[in-house]
Amino acid sequence: MPRVGLTGDDVVAAAAGLADEIGFGAVTMGLLADRLGVRPPSLYKHVGGLADLQHRLATLAMTEFGEVIRDAVQGKAGLDALAAALTAARAYVTARPGRYTATIGAEFTGPDDPLLAAGTRVINSIAAVLRGYGIEDEMDHAIRTIRCTLHGFAMLEASQGFQWSADPDKSFDWMIGFIDRGLRH
Repeated sequence: MPRVGLTGDDVVAAAAGLADEIGFGAVTMGLLADRLGVRPPSLYKHVGGLADLQHRLATLAMTEFGEVIRDAVQGKAGLDALAAALTAARAYVTARPGRYTATIGAEFTGPDDPLLAAGTRVINSIAAVLRGYGIEDEMDHAIRTIRCTLHGFAMLEASQGFQWSADPDKSFDWMIGFIDRGLRH
């Protein structure tokens, strides 16, 4: 018998919290059921299994990620927009590393997939920032470069990968300036 009042959204939200605590790859239906105070079979009333749960978690994370970036760049242009987008994305990844990890390599199930819509919103926000640099013909390359650079920095930071004396905030600011200069080429 499913817990009264438990919804699919509750299950995904609990999985997101668990992923941030123990890592996306460590989330199991059993651990999630324990977290929610139900037996594992009860979860299948709300999600179609682990793959469905992971897809829904990726959708939640991509939606949140897109909202964070969109809100950060509102009313900004150029370097200010770039810095705001990267800073907001870094904050999301370091605060929510498990759910961010759910987005990496998550595949779309078709044209009506909410994950596709959420991912498109992220790309559109980044593209809006980059349009100010006049690089329309190189947009795909610029988006990929920014994603790779940000992903590497934020994931290293989230996993305690910067263990020497240099201040990561100063390195991050330097990275933003480096990207800005490269985009202005």
